[in-house]
Amino acid sequence: MTLSYKDAGVDINAADDFVERIARLAKTTHNQAVFSHHSKYAGLIRLDVNGMQEPLLAATCDGVGTKLLIAKMANSFEGLGQDLVAMSVNDLLPLGARPLLFLDYMAVGKLDASTMEAIVASIANACRECGCVLLGGETAEMPGLYAPGDFDLAGFAVGTVDKACLPKPELMQAGDVILALPSSGIHSNGISLARAALFERGQLGIDTKPVSLGGKTLAQELLTPTALYVQPVLRLFNKYNFHAAAHITGGGLLLRGKKLARQGLRLNIDPQTYQIHPIFKLIGDTGNVSPAELASTFNMGLGFVAIFAAKTAKQVLAEFSNDGWLEVGRVNSGKAGIDLGFASADLEE
Repeated sequence: MTLSYKDAGVDINAADDFVERIARLAKTTHNQAVFSHHSKYAGLIRLDVNGMQEPLLAATCDGVGTKLLIAKMANSFEGLGQDLVAMSVNDLLPLGARPLLFLDYMAVGKLDASTMEAIVASIANACRECGCVLLGGETAEMPGLYAPGDFDLAGFAVGTVDKACLPKPELMQAGDVILALPSSGIHSNGISLARAALFERGQLGIDTKPVSLGGKTLAQELLTPTALYVQPVLRLFNKYNFHAAAHITGGGLLLRGKKLARQGLRLNIDPQTYQIHPIFKLIGDTGNVSPAELASTFNMGLGFVAIFAAKTAKQVLAEFSNDGWLEVGRVNSGKAGIDLGFASADLEE
């Protein structure tokens, strides 16, 4: 009896059919910058650098981590595409870079076309919201490496920025104002700690409805997609520059914020100026996680933080407060580091 690739666990015909289906989703993100060509090996995009003195390309990649396990527990995958896009395009924003294109990589044990298509639809929706083209991607079926039902996701974003417009952290000084955009929840970092605290130590179920979450199940709370910050950041960046900024991901608000500090300057963020999401207190109480550990793992309610000159911050708040910008703190003279009110960290000299 002969052995085929399909017998080994890879169905090329099914994969080709899937690619055709998701190609239609990708095309919904295309704009006039996409250059149509018969080749199926790579996408082409026109690079618009009009008005830029010295155009630079910015690139980044990321994944959604063990949030995949939460989605699998809840059998709910639709929001993962937005998570994947947000984790990469948001990382371009501290440079003031505008996302141009996005690529996705999906590795699976056995192709489940309906699940993967739901994820790609979410990717396409997020790209459209960001004005970013889903230019291509790869779906790799790898039986033996991944069990049936298991998969992993990675995303890659490319953007542009004018060198003259790059943030200048060296201009930061005492009296600068810290503005921030709220997070939509836990986003896609610290999920391993959340799982250990809630499901292992706390013995809670994925469909548990803690009182503090206002009727939401843990699945609904933990799977809330990562916020997309492209529009609110670039709207103001086209007019006002910030001295430095951070997308609050791995390392949480405490450690990501600490990296913004400079010698002789200390960031002070007031916890009374924004909402600390109830999920973080629940994780702390259920898992006996200290405030410092929570703050060095999770965003605590702030997904993007930027530092402005005081006069600029006032103008930003007057013009763009409808985008969600909040004044959350100040830069003061002192030992380099950050104070959050419930946790602090010093910048290593």
